[in-house]
Amino acid sequence: MTARVAIAIAAALSLPTAIAADAIHTNHDVTVLHCARMVDPVAGKLLGETTLVIDSGRVKEIRAGAVDDKPYRDAAAAAGGNFALVNLADATCMPGLIDAHTHLTSETSPTAYTDQFRWNTADFAIRSTVYARRTLLAGFTAVRNVGDGDNESIALRNAINAGIVPGPRIFTAGKPIGTTGGHADPTDGYRMTLAGNPDAKDGIINSPEDAYKAVRQHYKDGVDLLKIMPSGGVLDESSSADNAQMTIDEIKAVVSAAHDYGFTVAAHAHGAEAIRRAVLGGVDSIEHGTFMNDEDMKLMKEHGTWYVPTIIAGKYVQEMAAKPGYYPPQVAAKAMQVGPIIQATAGKAYKAGVKIAFGTDAAVYPHGQNAKEFQYMVQAGIPAMYALQAATTHAAELLHKQDELGQIAVGRRADVIAVPGNPLDDITLMQKVSFVMKDGVVYKQEGKEVL
Repeated sequence: MTARVAIAIAAALSLPTAIAADAIHTNHDVTVLHCARMVDPVAGKLLGETTLVIDSGRVKEIRAGAVDDKPYRDAAAAAGGNFALVNLADATCMPGLIDAHTHLTSETSPTAYTDQFRWNTADFAIRSTVYARRTLLAGFTAVRNVGDGDNESIALRNAINAGIVPGPRIFTAGKPIGTTGGHADPTDGYRMTLAGNPDAKDGIINSPEDAYKAVRQHYKDGVDLLKIMPSGGVLDESSSADNAQMTIDEIKAVVSAAHDYGFTVAAHAHGAEAIRRAVLGGVDSIEHGTFMNDEDMKLMKEHGTWYVPTIIAGKYVQEMAAKPGYYPPQVAAKAMQVGPIIQATAGKAYKAGVKIAFGTDAAVYPHGQNAKEFQYMVQAGIPAMYALQAATTHAAELLHKQDELGQIAVGRRADVIAVPGNPLDDITLMQKVSFVMKDGVVYKQEGKEVL
């Protein structure tokens, strides 16, 4: 399957592509960025005029104020490389953003419930290249992909890493792990003659023993992390969004096996009891957390569990549920239940001191609109700087990539974006990303796509 999907993605070369960063920087290509301001998420400060010197895809220098670019131009020429000066006047630079909850291989649509019967895996894979491109151009240079249908995101990750198609750096969970009839069951709601009986090889478990088999299969498939479904969900065709759907023993088994293989575990959990079980079971993050209560928040603080709110997803499904026929009736009912609550829960969790990482559930809403989440976070009472940290240093820590991603520092990958004006004064500016650089390659400049 993976080889076929990789070929399908390669077929998407009708889209303009970027050359792999390692290839483009072999001759010491240098870019000098003059930024009017720069967000330092580590210090939680907004710096003044700052110059960044990018050499061979990494940050070589960070200097206050504007600098004379001639020495860098001459050095690049002497080394046989290229030189570029980018003057980001009145723009605020910051590290490339990280969305810790995406689904890059699908997207919301009124026909989504029937497309899965008509489309091949390759159809989803080819469309994923478009969604990945949109996400990158929106300023998200890395994502955590927490669930797909047939491991398409593994092939997408590999294609992006090879420079075949442009997109964010992907850390993927492949197929989610859940229980029979639960939120991860790909056949929920279908008659048995169509549904079959998915098992551990498909990510469907019903015992701790099944959990070990499922984790080992995911390792074999080549995932970067794991995603479990201990509660009901909104967009499946079952009747509950929040009932508990995995036992503590099953959760502990997944986590134990995952840690054997160096994986973190993300837990989709709307209901309070499912959240409690997931935290006690040792997961690394709670996704959505709609009905999180005070006990859950206390446990999450005690265990150091991350929270990824996905407010935009709740708001979007509530909006779409009001449109007759957009969702099946039982899905619309759940959307109207979850949508009005999720933003307030995020605000309460922040005030309670729960650690928050930025995530949006991209695919539930159209890809590329990820940055609306910043606005909703601030509306929930989360400070703008904290929201930016959630999408940089916090998300990098959740990924266990804090030594590589989430900040602009000498020696690190040159993942840099910019927005016009000051987003700390107007957080909606995060929806107007004007400059995108990933691994030293410029993909967007002056609000226009470069490659």
